[in-house]
Amino acid sequence: MGDPESIGIRELRQHASRYVAMAKAGKRVPVTVRGELVAYLVPAEEPTSILDRLEAAGQLRRGRGNILDLLPPPPAEPGEPSPSDVLRQMRDEERY
Repeated sequence: MGDPESIGIRELRQHASRYVAMAKAGKRVPVTVRGELVAYLVPAEEPTSILDRLEAAGQLRRGRGNILDLLPPPPAEPGEPSPSDVLRQMRDEERY
């Protein structure tokens, strides 16, 4: 389950344990009444690391999965430089 944009008070009443578990896990859950933000359900203890605090505040979303699971980039068209070559050229131009 992803983080909710916000939850209505009725949804909170019907599934309180789900949202309390999210808050316990460090998520900040916005609560609305008739579409108006009225409260946040937050963890009782303040996260200790800066990344945990940013995530709890909704300012950071950690990556999921493994970068090694991504497919390699498609090959460059014949006669075109590869993305690595273009990046290397850009870096070389930037240095001087």
